[in-house]
Amino acid sequence: MSLEKLEAEALKLDPKERARLAGKLLESLEQLSEDENAKLWAEEAQRRDEEMDTHPGGSSSAEEALRDARAKLR
Repeated sequence: MSLEKLEAEALKLDPKERARLAGKLLESLEQLSEDENAKLWAEEAQRRDEEMDTHPGGSSSAEEALRDARAKLR
């Protein structure tokens, strides 16, 4: 099953089931070894660096990011 199909199926779950699944997924990430964790962070840093090279003006200031986050919480 593709990731897209799995995501679509997961989103069909009722909220309690989605929350339970999300908790299990997050818990599984907490059990990663230090090497696995370091590898994931290095990959994410590389992805962000490439994104900034591709879209140099696309990043937001911390102030903008907080303002946007607060607006979404309202």
